[in-house]
Order: sequence, then structure tokens, then C-alpha cells
Amino acid sequence: MTELQKPPYGRLSSFYFFYFATLGILVPYWSLYLKFLEFDAREIGELLAILVGTKLIAPYIWGWIADHTGKRIQIVKIGSFLAAISFLLVYGVTSYWGMAIVMMLYSFFWNAILPQFEAGTMNHLGKDHHRYSVIRSWGSIGFIMTVMLVGPMIDKNGTQIILPILSVAFVMIWLSAMITPPDGGQTHIEDESVDKIIKIIKRPEVMALFAVCFLMQFSHGSYYAFFSIYLESHGYSKTAIGQYWALGVIAEVIVFLAMAKLIMRFGAKRLLVISLIIAVIRWVLTAWFVDNAIIMFVSQTMHAATFGLYHAVAIYFIHHYFTGKLQGRGQALYSSLSFGAGGAAGSLVSGYSWETLGSTMTYMIASGSTLIGVFVAIMAIRNVK
Repeated sequence: MTELQKPPYGRLSSFYFFYFATLGILVPYWSLYLKFLEFDAREIGELLAILVGTKLIAPYIWGWIADHTGKRIQIVKIGSFLAAISFLLVYGVTSYWGMAIVMMLYSFFWNAILPQFEAGTMNHLGKDHHRYSVIRSWGSIGFIMTVMLVGPMIDKNGTQIILPILSVAFVMIWLSAMITPPDGGQTHIEDESVDKIIKIIKRPEVMALFAVCFLMQFSHGSYYAFFSIYLESHGYSKTAIGQYWALGVIAEVIVFLAMAKLIMRFGAKRLLVISLIIAVIRWVLTAWFVDNAIIMFVSQTMHAATFGLYHAVAIYFIHHYFTGKLQGRGQALYSSLSFGAGGAAGSLVSGYSWETLGSTMTYMIASGSTLIGVFVAIMAIRNVK
């Protein structure tokens, strides 16, 4: 491979950096901004369900366009531009329905571009696909840096500073997409029947896997929607809140780096069950020991298992069940049913329970959902090699 043919590592990495830097602002701090606008817990849960819920449809629509045009990176450029423009509409919006419309609009574009960039990255890497984890790690670096920096900025300048910071972050995603060259991907020819995909989905172990993934992400709904509000209500500063979020991602990255050895040693099913059991414990600790900084530190390190370990194993299972040209659609189903449906349902339910049952019971509900997942995984999911 000549110098000119080498994959554009720096430009690919920059996109991941800014995309997940934006996530590092939205996930910990957007709920605080909605609270600043005086939305109640029910409204915040519903609005964040919209933010996550667009993952149910947006990736499929944009993926279909990219597959049938072969212009995947061009789609990313258009989507990131429209996401940046759409987000600017949030300025001055204080009503519930106004915010709902704006969040639905910008998240429709924002949630759609990452899957297409992922596919474009793999096309760029070609035989160097083993370098993916190095490039993707820049996304984690972007998340950690922003979540650590933005907290102190909010403490100093107030919650309203979130809007200009996010505006800049969305623009940077677009600019990093603009400097990414085309990936040379081919148009997709539909050569696999829908019946074949349905046949795979109907397998008991596959249905069980999707159920477990839904339950795990459902349990995280209260975490993503209300964890920052929860900590703030118990006297934690925005700086401390950012540090707790960063700790979770750092722990997640460490597990990602060790996953290959872990799967070989313990097996995928055992690791999945372990991640679910740790999730049960994590949400119990979060529910009852929020005022104990040391226990909260420990519970945040458990993100290594409840996201890092779980996600890597889930991807491993999906890759095994959906083979050949069905892999893309298998991954899309996983993302849609877990992060989309599970995440949206978790945000929605936690919004109602937070207001009616309180924060402690909301996290106990999360713990209960993963406990159900433990039994489903043990009884219905088979180990794969």
C-alpha cells in the first residue's frame, strides 16, 4: 500500500472525536438544561425518549439511501450539516412542544450519521480493519475531555452555556465530515430475502438475546435521563458530575481493550450474564447510596460491565447469528431494539416513575429489569464460539 493509498486515519479519528464529544455534552448535561427551562421529570423523560427514539427509524432511512446510492460519506456530510442547522433552532425555545419538535428534528439527522460513518470507516480501512479500535478510541477521548471540561464551565457560567458549546460541537462534526474523502463503497443489491432474516429472528436464542438487550438498555434509561439531575439534587457540583461520567467511560474503554481475551477465556454467554448481574448490583447501589461518594465511585466503574462488557458481547452474538450480507441488518436490528426501543422506553418510564415513585424506586425498577434479563439469558441464550 503506497502513502497515497493509506486510510485517512487522522480525518476518520477527528469525526469520532467530535461526534462523541457532542455525546459527552448531551448525555450528562442536556437533562440539566431541560431542568433549567423548568420542565418537570415527566416532560424531561418524554423529551429524552424522543432523542433516543429517533434511532428506531433514522438509521434505516439513511442507510437505505446510502446503500442504494453508494455515496455513504456524502450522506454523512449532508446529515451532519442538517443536524447542525437543526440544532440552532433550539435557541429561544422554551415550550414543551417546541422543544419536542426541535429535538426530533436534529436527532433524526444526528442519530443517522454514525452508522454510515462506521461503514465508511471499515471501507476505508480495508485489510487494516484491525486498526478500527484505535480510531474509535478517539471517540472515547472526545467524550471524556468534554464531559470533564464542560462541568466546570457550567459551574462558572451557568447552565445556559450548554447551548453555544453544543452548537460549536455540531459544527465541528460537520467540518470533520467535510474533510473525509469518499470511501469507495458500492451500491447495495438486495439479494437476501426478508424471509431469511425473519427465520433468524424467530430462533428462540435470538429472540432471547434481543429481549436481554432491550432490558439492559431499558435499565439505562433512568441513568442517561436523570443521573446528572440525581447527583445535582444531592449536592454534587457540575464538575463532580462530569468526573463521574468520565469515570464510567474510562472504565468502559479499559474493558474494550481486553475483550478479545475475556471472550476466549470465559465465553460470550457467561460474560453476558455477568454484565447483567453487575447491572442489578449497580442500580441498587445507585438507588440507595447516592450520598456516599466512594460507593458512587464504585458503581460508576461498573459501567465497564454494564455497557462495555455487555455491548462487546452483544455485538459478538449478533455477528454470529447474522452472517454474510445479513450482518448489517443484524446490527441495525440490535441498535434499534436496544438503544432505540429499550433506551426510549427506559427514559419514558423513568420520567413517570421519577415523579410518582421517586428516584430510589426508579433505579430499583432499573435493577429489576436487568434481574429479569439474567434469568432470560441463563435459560434461553446458548453460548457461541
